[in-house]
Amino acid sequence: MFGKNKNTIIINGKRLNVSGNNIQILPDGIIVDGKRVDADFSEKTINIVIEGNVDRLKTSANVTINGNCRDIDCGGSCTVSGDVSGDIDAGGSVHCGNVSGDIDAGGSVTYVNEAF
Repeated sequence: MFGKNKNTIIINGKRLNVSGNNIQILPDGIIVDGKRVDADFSEKTINIVIEGNVDRLKTSANVTINGNCRDIDCGGSCTVSGDVSGDIDAGGSVHCGNVSGDIDAGGSVTYVNEAF
């Protein structure tokens, strides 16, 4: 599930196609599997949508992942349409499918409670 994934990252409506598993979205750019990817963060509010599966994601913003994920560390709220096979640490609310690890959220938590 977490081989070299081809993902689409959408930030404030701008689409970036990347190939990788470990994604960091920082105020000064995006790092995918240790390599910097150009991005424009000129707007103060950053809305992130990732189309595809992600191994690890780290960002200070809100994020929506349309796929599965292993570990998430975000400063805002987090929505995952699929399952999370690891942990979630979110500064805001969390909405996701099955979670096999821990959830640490600063807001509400909604998840599916089914066996993997």
